[in-house]
Amino acid sequence: MSTIPRLKKRSDFLRVAAYQRKVVMTTMIVQLAERSEVDKSGQALPALRIGFTASRKVGNAVKRNRARRRLRAVVQSLCPSFKFSSEDLVIIARPATVTAPFEALLRDFHQALKHLGISAL
Repeated sequence: MSTIPRLKKRSDFLRVAAYQRKVVMTTMIVQLAERSEVDKSGQALPALRIGFTASRKVGNAVKRNRARRRLRAVVQSLCPSFKFSSEDLVIIARPATVTAPFEALLRDFHQALKHLGISAL
């Protein structure tokens, strides 16, 4: 399974947040921003880029890292079954992300993508 390109720059996270398309679930917040298919230098960008974040509200460093790992696992298992076209996603962990059953995380992410208008294959 190939890895999904990641958002790592603060400016990318802020741009996605400013786009103001988001879905709030009990276990996560999913933000979506559409973008152009090429970057400033003219190179083609991948169809989907994803960023993960967890604030201190989630817990200490161990809990934040666990939350991000769980969210990455959810994305790796569900994203291949959806069709993306030049979009950036930011997934924000919530305190429930650490303790919720994995099936609940899968269900919430699936519902969030449907609510944002991303169609399944």
